[in-house]
Amino acid sequence: QVQLVESGGGLVQAGGSLRLSCAASGRTFSSYAMGWFRQAPGKEREFVAAINRSGGFTYYADSVKGRFTISRDNAKNTVYLRMNGLRPEDTASYYCAARIGPLYSDRYFHSPEYTDWGQGTQVTVSS
Repeated sequence: QVQLVESGGGLVQAGGSLRLSCAASGRTFSSYAMGWFRQAPGKEREFVAAINRSGGFTYYADSVKGRFTISRDNAKNTVYLRMNGLRPEDTASYYCAARIGPLYSDRYFHSPEYTDWGQGTQVTVSS
């Protein structure tokens, strides 16, 4: 099990940028694939991005591809989500999630694949 704490959310104007961080506890962070999900009020939680254990493979939702970048620093037990070109429709609570082991190309976007979740950080984009 790993504990996850997100930070970096806030209020930003459309077109602006934010970088979210997710700090993980424990000494086995490099054993976990990581993902970012988001949930807007009245909507279901949706996949945003995922990264494998080494950081060599990344996956993105079509809605954020080219604007968001997921990365990780295993020495710092941290995963990041750099968000550029933010839009009002990106407004949501953003959650990081972890699953031990590899990412599977047919399931990385499926939230039940992840066993550990952070508490979320709010991102609000004004128009």
